[in-house]
Amino acid sequence: MNAPVPTPVDLDTWPRREHFAHYRRRVPCTYSMTVEVDVTEFTAALRRSPRKSYVAQVWALATVVNRHEEFRMCLTESGDPAVWPVVHPAFTVFNAERETFACVWTPYDADFGAFHEAAAPLLAEHAHATEFFPQGPPPPNAFDVSSLPWRSFTGFNLNIRNGYDHLAPIFTLGRYVSRGDRVLLPVAVQAHHAAADGFHTARLVNELEELVADPSWIGWCRRAGGTAAERTRGVSQT
Repeated sequence: MNAPVPTPVDLDTWPRREHFAHYRRRVPCTYSMTVEVDVTEFTAALRRSPRKSYVAQVWALATVVNRHEEFRMCLTESGDPAVWPVVHPAFTVFNAERETFACVWTPYDADFGAFHEAAAPLLAEHAHATEFFPQGPPPPNAFDVSSLPWRSFTGFNLNIRNGYDHLAPIFTLGRYVSRGDRVLLPVAVQAHHAAADGFHTARLVNELEELVADPSWIGWCRRAGGTAAERTRGVSQT
């Protein structure tokens, strides 16, 4: 698959030109935001569907990421900002026997059904992978998602040495946690301040929560409630 060509940002008209220069050169920095997203309706819909929770999480993230240029940013060879027309999710697959993981990726498709059909088989195909990148290196217009389904968390931070050229966001997902009658999903977002401010990351998270609050896009539902096996599969994160 050939990667598209990113479009350079018009620095003469870009409102964030000074912000980019400040956080790229004078005070280069990244930041992280950890939130608990209400996924009550989302998990309920998955209980009625054989579709995989982890794939649905990845698609939802990819959907809101692709709405906004600040999360599709990269650097040209000259170090100037540019924007990919589309970015694809690269996500982790755990090998329980080796206690290691592989990183796989799927082209983003705005149709969840088509995306699920392409992404779900990768979880089984590479569950025993011994290579870090069994498909080969991800395309340059990819962003990273990882899942820690063994534990919920309220804070998560990545410390990336020499990472100030990495403008793509990085997402880490935790274990579902129930509070009262609500189900929450820990989501950590690592962002480069040159590409996105707190406003942009907060908007991204808000849109993610809105997307999972109306999970009609999951589709392919079984009868309400489902069998015990279906209910278990519906809230599993693999």
